[in-house]
Amino acid sequence: MKALTTTFSLLAARLPAVVDRRVVAAAWVSLVVQIGIVGTGGAVRLTGSGLGCPTWPRCTPESFVNTPEMGIHGVIEFGNRLLTFVLVVVAVVTFVLVLRLRRERPDLFRLALLLGLGIPAQAVLGGVTVLTGLDPWIVGAHFVVSIVLVVLATMLVHRVRFGRPSAEFAVPPLFVVIAKIAAVAVGVTVLVGVVTTGSGPHAGDAATPRNGLDPSVLQHVHSWPAYLTLGLTVTLLAMVVTAGLRQVRGPVILLLAVEVAQMAVGISQSRLGLPEILVGLHMVLACILVAAMTTVVLAMRGRTSVDPRSAGSGEALREAQRPAMA
Repeated sequence: MKALTTTFSLLAARLPAVVDRRVVAAAWVSLVVQIGIVGTGGAVRLTGSGLGCPTWPRCTPESFVNTPEMGIHGVIEFGNRLLTFVLVVVAVVTFVLVLRLRRERPDLFRLALLLGLGIPAQAVLGGVTVLTGLDPWIVGAHFVVSIVLVVLATMLVHRVRFGRPSAEFAVPPLFVVIAKIAAVAVGVTVLVGVVTTGSGPHAGDAATPRNGLDPSVLQHVHSWPAYLTLGLTVTLLAMVVTAGLRQVRGPVILLLAVEVAQMAVGISQSRLGLPEILVGLHMVLACILVAAMTTVVLAMRGRTSVDPRSAGSGEALREAQRPAMA
């Protein structure tokens, strides 16, 4: 028992006492895998493999793994289920790496904990999706939870790079108002997109019913908040240029670039009859769009705590000490 305690003590002593490169890397990997699982989940649905494993938590009533008789659809669906374990490993590693920081950086501890708790919750919701025969509303809820996890992972990345934010904004009040409206518009765009997808042809299985709404009408409704977001982002960029808001320049440019790419893919997939590859790319870009919008919102605040010993703190210190407006 004493040897075990000593071992744990030695391991704990090797955990980061500050935000070092291990913590930064874990945060980035968390964001990448959260976006990646959306891409693989989309591949399951777009290849018609949503019921490749017809039950849950087993793949069949007799087996936890797919069988040769299930064919390629069973392989695809079971492969996506296995990726959940990758998310679990990343979440556990991230949580352990910030464990020693829980007093100095409780924000990182909470974010890592929420990301970890979100994975089993998402797995259960995925099981409900299968058990309900890929009900489009449950599938949509599954995607929305993924979006929330992407937001949390983005927050984690931002916090490990720049430290805790201050209570004060480092940009003009008008910029804050426009950015918040843009964030709401992004949220509405994603939600309407989820409903639109639920009315379209890619159900995940040939026998799966759709939500009964008119996809041609929803495609137009889906574009309205998207165009509003684009207009607001262009306005934000104009403010960045005219007022010299260097702290938010990079995030706003990234947001605009993602919006342009997302719109190009969205218009193309609509005109080309919703080819699977473009629909899948549209889903992944939706996650990146939400991450970019989250980054803009986070970048509006100043910094209150940057540990000079931390990895990446040089950039954070320069940003914190640099005036928000040139």
